Amino acid sequence: MELNKLTISSARLKLDAKKITALELTTACLKQIKKHNRKLNVCLSIDEKGAFVAAQAADKRLAMGEKHSLLGIPFLAKDNIMTKGLKTTAGSKMLEKYIAPYDATVILRLKDAGAILLGKTNLDEFAHGSSTEYSAFGPTKNPWDISRVPGGSSGGSAAAVAADMCLFALGTDTGGSVRHPAAFCGVTGYKPTYGLCSRFGLIAMTSSTDVPGILAKNSEDASLVLTI
Repeated sequence: MELNKLTISSARLKLDAKKITALELTTACLKQIKKHNRKLNVCLSIDEKGAFVAAQAADKRLAMGEKHSLLGIPFLAKDNIMTKGLKTTAGSKMLEKYIAPYDATVILRLKDAGAILLGKTNLDEFAHGSSTEYSAFGPTKNPWDISRVPGGSSGGSAAAVAADMCLFALGTDTGGSVRHPAAFCGVTGYKPTYGLCSRFGLIAMTSSTDVPGILAKNSEDASLVLTI
């Protein structure tokens, strides 16, 4: 499956027309992750089993005629956003084995809408950085030129979208940490107004200014995620 021109909107049309399935789309994204992750160091963890279960559930909902905007759409989340039953490290050795006991509100809403979580993306440790070079698990590379940084601290999420590893990704933005890597990686980055999106379940950098944000291929896709 060709992923380099696939947006949420175009995938939605294919899913609703039954030209592809959520399972096929998920499989294609996971193959792309496996193909490029060793070189780019974008994903700190991949939940292949969970993604396949979610994709099969999405296909059942699609077969019943449901046509939700994000139903069957694969995504990745920055690893400072809590994801129930999965490691949430914040890019730090201190949390290397920490398993989140609950989903952040933004994750829970996306799952309820039928979006498919593929795994977690790299970041500067505890989001303190602007290049994604300062993760305890190694730097992320810019997919357009691996000699360059992807920006940060949500560099893993921005690089994931640019490298077609997912159709959108979540980041967090305190002082530019979504917008900055979006510019470096040539994707769309959106920081919602503080309070518009719940920060419940975010590992805090600065609680009074932390905002969950969106990395996507264009502004239309970002708006579709924001509505959830």
